[in-house]
Amino acid sequence: MPFAVADSLVARGIAPVVFALRGACDPARVERFRHHWISVGQLGRATRLFRSEGCRDLVFIGSLMRPALSEIRLDWGTIRVIGELMSAFRGGDDHLLSGIGRILERDGFRMVGIRDVAPDILMPQGAIARATPDAAATADIGRGREVLGALGPFDIGQAVVVIDGHVVAVEDIEGTDGLLARVARLRETGRIRAKPGRGVLVKAPKSGQDLRFDLPTVGPKTIEGVASAGLAGIAVIAGSTIAADAQGMVAAADKAGLFIQGLPA
Repeated sequence: MPFAVADSLVARGIAPVVFALRGACDPARVERFRHHWISVGQLGRATRLFRSEGCRDLVFIGSLMRPALSEIRLDWGTIRVIGELMSAFRGGDDHLLSGIGRILERDGFRMVGIRDVAPDILMPQGAIARATPDAAATADIGRGREVLGALGPFDIGQAVVVIDGHVVAVEDIEGTDGLLARVARLRETGRIRAKPGRGVLVKAPKSGQDLRFDLPTVGPKTIEGVASAGLAGIAVIAGSTIAADAQGMVAAADKAGLFIQGLPA
């Protein structure tokens, strides 16, 4: 996903600079762009590099397994704001990213979202695969949106699986791929008795979430997980969900007979 955003910028004549986190980025892909490597905890080094490159606009892209505080390599720039960082760590991902964003903005940078820099990779409204949701799936989508709206203030997750009106799984720290794998295991063990081809994965930003950070993301791997979980399709919020490799998603969905639905905000 980070490189899809960078490619989108290049296609529009904007030269991105990638600041890659050690241990979280693919070096072969990073090498395609002007870049610098930084370690988690090197906030001082990062801000010096941002300024040396003339980068005023910053965007957080991709995923990162949250490190333990003891694993962070602290530099002086980080120590200067360690109290704020520790407070940001005591919450969900949105709380953490928003906290780091506020520190950078106070230093004169501007945090922008993928919706601002690469709107072409966001999910459009409506169906993008051949299949479309039937009445049962539409009802499940509605229930899923209600559940995510209720969970949003707790900063838990951005996805839920609903089958025939029953909430069978909610996303947690394992992410969407882990959620779908869990649903597949529940089917295998007989805990889910509904016939394959029913049920929906619903993804949406958390209510009150800062949409500059951590937008829900789907891609071909998501479609593979939905197929393995025996669901009928996925429904996500249009304009606020990243569709990584949309063509690959549609091809995988059409092959499996699944729907992909972009919902109005």
